[in-house]
Amino acid sequence: MLHAGIPAEDARYVLPQAIETKLVMTMNARELIHAAGLRLCLRAQWEIRELFRRIKEEVEKVAPFIGAHLQPKCYRLGYCDERESCGLFPTRKELEAAELTK
Repeated sequence: MLHAGIPAEDARYVLPQAIETKLVMTMNARELIHAAGLRLCLRAQWEIRELFRRIKEEVEKVAPFIGAHLQPKCYRLGYCDERESCGLFPTRKELEAAELTK
């Protein structure tokens, strides 16, 4: 499949389950915080959430201050900016509607 020009990330889906995959990432602290904000969201795919949960654990060991900032972006925003909330925080629309009823 690789020789046919199919990207490796797509070709691996034909492999049997439980095949080990090695991943190397490089990012600065700002990008790590941003990526974690997206990938730790409960609406993200479970595999990517698990990956970023493990990344957070490792970062906390060597840089606790940065590790503390690795959380879903709704914690920073104070609302969910997705179309539908996972339930942790209301959406921005829901917050605006609540403000209008005050």
